[in-house]
Amino acid sequence: MDRLAHLRSLIGEEFTDSPSPFMRWLKPIVVSAEKGHLEFRYTIRPEWLNPIGNLHGGVTAAIIDDVLGATMFSLNEPTFYTTINNVIDYFSIGKEGENIIAETHITKLGK
Repeated sequence: MDRLAHLRSLIGEEFTDSPSPFMRWLKPIVVSAEKGHLEFRYTIRPEWLNPIGNLHGGVTAAIIDDVLGATMFSLNEPTFYTTINNVIDYFSIGKEGENIIAETHITKLGK
């Protein structure tokens, strides 16, 4: 089964067989999967919080990085890629137990 078909087969379920151990720890639920476009849902857990009880910015950055990697996975490319740059603006907070959605769209595929 190709990778995109596999992701589609998991819609509504946790992506437990990701090749990324870190993603498996994050426990994303696949919401939608198209070539170059993914939506994953995450439930904010206590270990993701900063000392004042908000979603830690580092966890936010990790989610973004991992879901981008999974989006590349959806393209069925023969290799994996590493992140070169990741710029994040934080506009809101997240609290324990809340669900957040990470949605990606590849707009330009480089080299």
